[in-house]
Amino acid sequence: MVRVAHRPGIQAPAMPDGSIVQPASDKTSKKTAATPAADAVVLFESQKKIHPKAVKGLYRRMKTVTFVVLLALFYLAPWIRWERGGDAPAQAVLFDLSTPRFFIFWIEIWPQEIYYLTGVLIVAALGLFLATALAGRVWCGFACPQTVWTDLFVWIERLFEGDRAERIRGDKAPWTARKLARKTGKHAAWLALSVVTGFGFVAFFADAPTLAHELITFNASYEAVSFFALFTGMTYMMAGWTREQMCTYMCPWPRFQSAMLDEHSLVVTYRADRGDNRAPKRKSESWEERRAKGFGDCIDCGQCVQVCPVGIDVRTGEQADCINCGLCVDACDSIMIAQGLAPKLIQFDSLAAQETRASGKTYQWRLIRPRTIMYGLILLVVGGAMAWSFALRPRLDITVLRDRAPLFVTLSDGSIRNAYTFKVANKTRQSRAYVMTVSGVPGAEIKVIGETDGAEAKDHAATISASPDSVATYRVYVTAPRASVTATSLPMTFHLSDKAAADRNSRDSVFLGPAN
Repeated sequence: MVRVAHRPGIQAPAMPDGSIVQPASDKTSKKTAATPAADAVVLFESQKKIHPKAVKGLYRRMKTVTFVVLLALFYLAPWIRWERGGDAPAQAVLFDLSTPRFFIFWIEIWPQEIYYLTGVLIVAALGLFLATALAGRVWCGFACPQTVWTDLFVWIERLFEGDRAERIRGDKAPWTARKLARKTGKHAAWLALSVVTGFGFVAFFADAPTLAHELITFNASYEAVSFFALFTGMTYMMAGWTREQMCTYMCPWPRFQSAMLDEHSLVVTYRADRGDNRAPKRKSESWEERRAKGFGDCIDCGQCVQVCPVGIDVRTGEQADCINCGLCVDACDSIMIAQGLAPKLIQFDSLAAQETRASGKTYQWRLIRPRTIMYGLILLVVGGAMAWSFALRPRLDITVLRDRAPLFVTLSDGSIRNAYTFKVANKTRQSRAYVMTVSGVPGAEIKVIGETDGAEAKDHAATISASPDSVATYRVYVTAPRASVTATSLPMTFHLSDKAAADRNSRDSVFLGPAN
């Protein structure tokens, strides 16, 4: 708690309600000289609960459509079936950590392909930078999960407790049976939605029908129950209680979003040149009389503040807390139209546009500018590289690890042998037989140990197999005549090919021998 002691000759600061704290008398001061905090002014104010008012308009409809689409994708995606054949999971979108595999419809991502996840995160970050450069925190206002679920929770609150004015009166009213019933119904609905949301999160990591059955029959694993409870509790707390405080105090994005903005970025702005000076309008007062008194179009109704989900006043200037949802634009437009005035007193506009219009010139919004070009080019390069890499990614992957001890073995006939651990990843849904060869060491022969039937092969080529969607591991001996080993280290390449599917891959290694 922050306190400021009163000093003679300095006017006492005003409290949040506008009242002035008067200094204490000399008699009182003498009594409290030993305890100066008793005459202090409290400058800390608790967080005020925000009751967003319902509003209709273009941006409200855009938000509603966006929310419905996003929520439908979230809740329905785990239930979409996608047959992959064999014993593969039939869930269309599944991040299976037990396999581990990421399944997204026809796409299957292996653990060693985690760089695709890195690429997706980079593309998402660049897309967020580009969207911010164009229209500020438009992501926060329309697509952020915190905004989406908070809006849904507020809608439920409005169903049970009424719109803004009724909710405020209800919070101030004493507890009655009706108030208890409305509060209980609201929180029960919040908890029900939180439970469904918690299940939705976990269902992306486990088969949805199986998970639902296990949770209902109390047979779910400890991990599943723990994460289900965690996501349920976090949804209830963050969307029901913290709401705009997540955006204002906890989210780091408002703190550095200004680095992505410039004077041409579209943000929610208030036209002070048209609206100020602000004052309420009496019904008997004409607009000519108001303007003669120096008043502008803003009638100071406060609707823009009442509909704001974060409770800010956009008329005070550009603010980091503004999430660019546009609801204040809808509220202000409705008031302007009702007053017979032109809309867009509050609108999506740029600071450059306001300055240009103030000087009497015509402004044309610049979509193409250095900032957007840079973000767009980086986004195109990274996204294109990912798409190209994914389109050409092999369905066959091999790993070769040479034994470190011993470095080599000299056989009785004088030939030199090196040992390798050979792994082949079959990324298809069918069993595959592969032909292995080596190059770089003349006369080298391959001996493979590890086939399921216990057989061994020793020739210039060997055949190995791999089960569907699995990694097969083999012990491989490469033996070369002593005359072919002309150096202590010879570059050597393993080649693997599947003639039936035309899949090929190779991996470089070395063949070690004694010093000449």
